[in-house]
Amino acid sequence: MTSGEFTSALNKCKLVFLGEQSVGKTSLITRFMYDSFDNTYQATIGIDFLSKTLYLDDRTVRLQLWDTAGQERFRSLIPSYIRDSTAAIVVYDVTKPQTFQQTSKWIEEVRVERGTEVIIMLVGNKTDLAGKRQITTEDGENRAKELNVMFIETSAKTSYNVKKLFERVASALPCVRSADPRETSSEDEQRIELEERIEASKQTKNKSKCSC
Repeated sequence: MTSGEFTSALNKCKLVFLGEQSVGKTSLITRFMYDSFDNTYQATIGIDFLSKTLYLDDRTVRLQLWDTAGQERFRSLIPSYIRDSTAAIVVYDVTKPQTFQQTSKWIEEVRVERGTEVIIMLVGNKTDLAGKRQITTEDGENRAKELNVMFIETSAKTSYNVKKLFERVASALPCVRSADPRETSSEDEQRIELEERIEASKQTKNKSKCSC
């Protein structure tokens, strides 16, 4: 197999990130993609899209990362992105009980759209804020067992468990192989167009600050 054939035959999987506003969905993706963290950033507007190839011992996976906005006004967009996802990453903030309480609703929404044909990972983010923590690791583990989903705690700020999060999800994914090289270029075009549209929208908004 040539390098071009190898690239076109990658397992390709769609991961959709869900959760309340400011829990750190974008920060987790940014840490994974670029190994960086920014204390100040603009809230996600609508849906954002990035992709990255992850190399595991037994497979190479191209992850399509769909970052959804947590604001209520964008909720109507989300079901259509869940519908064809391979995995759902449901994120909460360990310092904010309300974001943890809402995880059951997000997971239920995933199952309404995808049934059992999806991997779900519950993620407790911002473990670096130990002094402000209100949701214990045991709380998260119990919720995950109750809802029969995977579980991990992370810190996008310190990078704690971020790579492990993606590796665990990728290892569990039953991804479909694609042998059409046109899909790769089409996906790249889609990413560029979406990023340009999102950036244009963001420029019309005021910057908001939070620790994510």
